[in-house]
Amino acid sequence: MGLLYNLMSLFSLIQTVILVLGAGVIGQTPSSLVPAIITFGDSLVDIGNNNYLPTVFKANYPPYGRDFPNHRPTGRFCNGKLATDFAADILGFKTYAPAYHSRREFRRNILLGANFASAGSGFDETTAQLSGAIPLSRQLHHFKKYRYRLVNATNSKQAASIIKDALYIVSFGSSDFIQNYYVNPFINKVYSPNEYSSMLIRTFKQFIKDLYHLGARRIGATSLPPLGCLPIAKTLYRHRESGKCVTRINRDAQRFNAKMNVAASQLQRAHPELKIVVFDIFTPFYNLVLSPSNYGFAEAGRGCCGTGVVETTTLMCNTKSLGTCSNATQYVFWDSAHPSEAANRILAGALIVQGCSCFEDPKMNS
Repeated sequence: MGLLYNLMSLFSLIQTVILVLGAGVIGQTPSSLVPAIITFGDSLVDIGNNNYLPTVFKANYPPYGRDFPNHRPTGRFCNGKLATDFAADILGFKTYAPAYHSRREFRRNILLGANFASAGSGFDETTAQLSGAIPLSRQLHHFKKYRYRLVNATNSKQAASIIKDALYIVSFGSSDFIQNYYVNPFINKVYSPNEYSSMLIRTFKQFIKDLYHLGARRIGATSLPPLGCLPIAKTLYRHRESGKCVTRINRDAQRFNAKMNVAASQLQRAHPELKIVVFDIFTPFYNLVLSPSNYGFAEAGRGCCGTGVVETTTLMCNTKSLGTCSNATQYVFWDSAHPSEAANRILAGALIVQGCSCFEDPKMNS
């Protein structure tokens, strides 16, 4: 009951801020705090771009999407909404920014932003190559094309305003480790986890600089979640290690997150107009896994869709899956690697609290 009250209070607070700051920004809906949301990343934020790719990393079939408003699979790796969907709800959006490759929906809702994310992608270009996903460099290229299309849909002044005032979400890194580094001897035999993290962070910094030079000013980058707590990680890497999570993998994630925070501070100092926040996904997610009952969950060791023994998303979460739970609200994880809608709701609340500085109107501080 306390958790529900806190979330309702948070929603009320954000809505109040929206009413004060939301009016008058070109391109936004009447009640939204930012004019658009532009997203880059992997499966944690992909809303359907992989539907249009020849890759096995897809979520465009049941039971994915069964608890989404239309009860249909959308390409989201979840039973319902992602954390970014809930964040958009809280920020006042009535319609979500479309997947870039959705064509018709993209043309119809281009003013709301765009989602360039692709499941299986990462800061490391080879990560996307291994899974047939859209690499970071290509996602950036698509953003450049989006800028031109935005001008054609409005005009140069309005487009520049939307690009400047939009919220940018960057979510990479999980696939780099889980689907690439830990299973790729061509990398893990050459680089230590710490060295690999440093390589990824260099790419992260350059990517943020590229976005900044293209007009982005409000950027929220997600940290790595507790990768060692993912059901797929525990199945593949725990072996004889005791405990709920794989300690060494979580330690690698924490070290990466520390580097990301340092990099963000450096970027902030170098670009005074930039508002960048590193969203700490690790802590709230880790708390959910360690103490699920405190948040109203009954199960945090396996996904709702899966066997609980061999957790591999593509093979075990489909229309013929055995044992898929009837009530996903009791599960922290939907499948072997992704949180359930119920967990995403809680994570979104944490994101909004941490990212309030991204949503501040610069005029309020002048």
